Amino acid sequence: MPGEADKVTNGVRVSADIGGTFTDIVLARDDGGVFSLKVSSTPDAPEQAVIKGVVSILELAGARGEDVREVLHGTTIGSNTLLEKSGAPTGLITTRGFRDVLEIGRVRTPDLFDLTWSKPEPLIERWARLEVRERMAADGSVVEPLDEDEVLETARRLKDQGITSVAVCFINAYRNRAHEQRTAEILRSQFPDLAVTLSTDIQPEEKEYERTSTAAVNAYVLPVMRKYFARLAEGLRAADVSSPIYVINSSGGLSTVDLAAEKPVYFISSGPAAGVTGAARLGASIDAENLIVFDMGGTTAKAALIEGGRISRANEYEFRAGISTPSRFIKAGGYLMRAPNIDIAEVGAGAGSIASVDPGGLIHVGPRSAGAVPGPACYGLGGINATVTDANLVLGMLNPVALAGGTLAVDIERARAALERDLAKPLDTSLEDAAVGVRAVVNAGMARAIRAVTIERGVDPRDFSLVAFGGSGPVHACDVAHLLGIRRIVLPNMAGVFTAAGMLAGDVEREFIEPLSTLLEDDALQAAVKRFEELEQSARSALLADGFRLESIALEQSVDLRFENQDTTLSVPLNGIGEPGSAEVLRERFLQEYERVYEYRADDAVELVAARVVGTAYRAGKLDFRSYRLTDADSGKAAKGEREVMFAREAGWTPTPVVNRHAIGKSQRGPLIVESSDTTVVVPPDASVFADEVGNLFVEMEAQG
Repeated sequence: MPGEADKVTNGVRVSADIGGTFTDIVLARDDGGVFSLKVSSTPDAPEQAVIKGVVSILELAGARGEDVREVLHGTTIGSNTLLEKSGAPTGLITTRGFRDVLEIGRVRTPDLFDLTWSKPEPLIERWARLEVRERMAADGSVVEPLDEDEVLETARRLKDQGITSVAVCFINAYRNRAHEQRTAEILRSQFPDLAVTLSTDIQPEEKEYERTSTAAVNAYVLPVMRKYFARLAEGLRAADVSSPIYVINSSGGLSTVDLAAEKPVYFISSGPAAGVTGAARLGASIDAENLIVFDMGGTTAKAALIEGGRISRANEYEFRAGISTPSRFIKAGGYLMRAPNIDIAEVGAGAGSIASVDPGGLIHVGPRSAGAVPGPACYGLGGINATVTDANLVLGMLNPVALAGGTLAVDIERARAALERDLAKPLDTSLEDAAVGVRAVVNAGMARAIRAVTIERGVDPRDFSLVAFGGSGPVHACDVAHLLGIRRIVLPNMAGVFTAAGMLAGDVEREFIEPLSTLLEDDALQAAVKRFEELEQSARSALLADGFRLESIALEQSVDLRFENQDTTLSVPLNGIGEPGSAEVLRERFLQEYERVYEYRADDAVELVAARVVGTAYRAGKLDFRSYRLTDADSGKAAKGEREVMFAREAGWTPTPVVNRHAIGKSQRGPLIVESSDTTVVVPPDASVFADEVGNLFVEMEAQG
């Protein structure tokens, strides 16, 4: 039996990120050694790919299940449930007169001039939204007591109709939670198999629609997420992995799996957030504060902004088809969640996105994806539709024999046949022109996502470096950068599995909120001191209960502020609360933030809307991007040869060296194809690439005329 010292030395931490095509696994040892691999995702049972990947990477690293100290996880279960409308049969119990809040929404459209737009169907059908007699006043006093008999009868009706999950949202409950809490007691005692979500447990803030919508989303995905995490934990235990499981939340922090199973609305954007967190830590390690994050996987492409080393965040998010963004600027387009999140724009454009020609003769790429099953045509797994991967293969961008370090065989003839049938013939053009067209369309779609977090926010992307990762990000990064005028591209080591690596660099967070609703004045701030003390105690207690030591916990205070009689709030860090004159200091801080976001400031009165405290538990053994050592099968391999690549239609076929990633050192001029086990880097003729001592690649683009 190994001694205690051996256990510390051999301790490992494993992270897993589920993608549409591959599930990425990264293992970090306490001595700094890092291993990575990709396994095919298993859409019908996503946990199986995670379990298989964890077992495989432990074997690769020479470790055992009992050596695992933590399993960190990013999941797309929540977002896929919303996308596929595959959530639980869900009901809503609300105050009499508020049955149609979800239908009414914000009484606006996301695009004033889009006459074809249709409002998304509510996740909870009208027949399943039932009312009970109760009423709280705006100050929290009881106007009408809760009719408990009606609660029982309403719940019984929902159960009889097959409802398995219920959201409870009462008017002004954020001021007084008593009626919601009593309703929960009744439901859980009389109907123990019914999943119950209280709006004030999820989002204890004003705004009835926002609170109702958030509770509805949570209730809709709750049973699905509970079952998934239970299956995952059971499968890991069967592999002798019984360590704590932490799940990345939408704001980039880690949370316990128990919290994720009870409040899944905070984890809808779980996977993408980890990549942004990792990019911020990578930026700090290479002294780069202004970064555009570009993550392209098999199904979607994501973009986010890091400005001055600070991740752009928001407190609202709308999940919708097409392009999903935080709802600070575009509202009413999808299912609203009032939950902290990283400001990520997402489009349905990935390597597995299906390309087609519409009746008007235009190429479309996505949002439909071939996914992991059946996959692109070139995989030979049953997929017949032409995809972005097939186009890249035909153009010479990808290895014509195998991908993923040789573990995934590809058939270029299948790719050619699919592109010929689906695009070249309908367009009456050459195979190469069709492939170039697919690549151009998908690049334009991904540039759109980047514009959503830069130009549409008043930020010039040319002032930033592009951090590209994901299995396909480095394949398209240079073309996307060219479209936006970006000159410098950062391709992190482990780029193909970087989202999973980003989790290993994260910390555990818990956030607590309390409504305030008063004008910003010194007296109001002094009165809020007790609220903050209570929130801090709640955050501290929660993290201590999760097993963290007091000395590893840090607390951060902030307040949500807005102009009087305005709807939009902004979160502002809070220091020195209650000190004389602090209200004016806080007001100026709010005005500066408001001007940064909206390019405008006013002299109107400012309101305190909510108090927030974020408790952070700093994890021991976090991945250090300055000093880790990547161990993989490609290490030490040299050049691989040469192949013909078509970078642009007008340039034709270009003889291009193909080298192993580890062969890159000092600056090398393009054209160049750089291969590794997790991704491929495409360096065009008008660019050069070099590596730092850790293995990050930096591409410099020539100035455009």
